[in-house]
Amino acid sequence: MANVLANVPKTAKKGDTVEIKALIMHPMETGFRPGTNGRIIPRNIVEDFSATWNGREIFRMKMSPAIAANPFVSFFTVATESGTIALRWSGDEGFVAEHRVAITVT
Repeated sequence: MANVLANVPKTAKKGDTVEIKALIMHPMETGFRPGTNGRIIPRNIVEDFSATWNGREIFRMKMSPAIAANPFVSFFTVATESGTIALRWSGDEGFVAEHRVAITVT
């Protein structure tokens, strides 16, 4: 399981713009770098990141090998209703990580 740090407000007023920040611990190997034994380290990157609010997509991002290790993402959305924000990363070697955060909208 990947380590995820997410900064999502616990509460917001309806119509407010909220910032969501997320960091995932991942090596992001490009597939071009040699290891200590001289062999190329196999490619292992996070390819997709998405965020949903109560199942509706609010943000999507494609990543490439040029993204640094431990990618950090920050984006804004409008608070519409209470529920769950789900952050999901997927990538090479069947990698999938998901983190869910509850938010209350008043």
